[in-house]
Amino acid sequence: MTTQAEGPTLTIDELAARSGVTVRTVRFYSSRGLLPPPEIGPRRVGRYGGAHVARLALIEELQLQGMTLAAIERYLRQLPADLSERDLAVHRAVVSSWAPEAAETVGREELERLAGRTLSEEELRRLVAMDMIAVAGEREDAYRVDSAVLRLGVRLLDVPLSQEVILAARTALLEHSRAAAQEMSRLLRDAVTERDARDVRSLSARMEPLVVQALLTAFQRSLKQELREWLEEARPEHARGGPDGNAAGHAGGARPGDGGRPGSAPRG
Repeated sequence: MTTQAEGPTLTIDELAARSGVTVRTVRFYSSRGLLPPPEIGPRRVGRYGGAHVARLALIEELQLQGMTLAAIERYLRQLPADLSERDLAVHRAVVSSWAPEAAETVGREELERLAGRTLSEEELRRLVAMDMIAVAGEREDAYRVDSAVLRLGVRLLDVPLSQEVILAARTALLEHSRAAAQEMSRLLRDAVTERDARDVRSLSARMEPLVVQALLTAFQRSLKQELREWLEEARPEHARGGPDGNAAGHAGGARPGDGGRPGSAPRG
């Protein structure tokens, strides 16, 4: 996967393989304005980045919801053209929340097509261990998979964290999201106790994507703040400033030009 610092590094063939579509599909979406143009590199070769991969994943999710190409065009037209990979992933998460779980049994070839890449035996083992896919029955070459979960798992394969840390993080997310879902459900139940069952179902369908988006946004902001505070604490004290908040060396220490003598006046 490309990073923001590295810039776009994928050729159109690599983008198609990573996204599980054909080169012809990529070119078709580009011609309809569904994908931003690539950056032109050396020898006039177009280079694509993570945001293109994320946008293709969003288009696929919208198609799974039964949206027509015209409806997808209208949906994407409302989004800023320069949305980051992370922001596009949030939109995709909200869209996928509209649909029920869609696990299916596939063979190794179809699994790799859905993953957008070839998977080694070790990577398959890790995906099973992370509960991103499951071996289907006694056949070793058949797997139960939800394509949305699979894509998340494939991205986690490239994260430099141990399997134990990823599983612990998954457990924490599941526990806290379940608690948040229970509290939201209680609030909604209390608010609609007197309404007809059809009204309740209609309200639930309208509220679900809004609640998911609010939860994702709140979590994003909280995680940013936690990481910011963690990185600040990890900085050396001289980089953060001394105990009194001044830069190191400016509180009772030597100043530039004073000859290294604490408290002496600057030389003229």
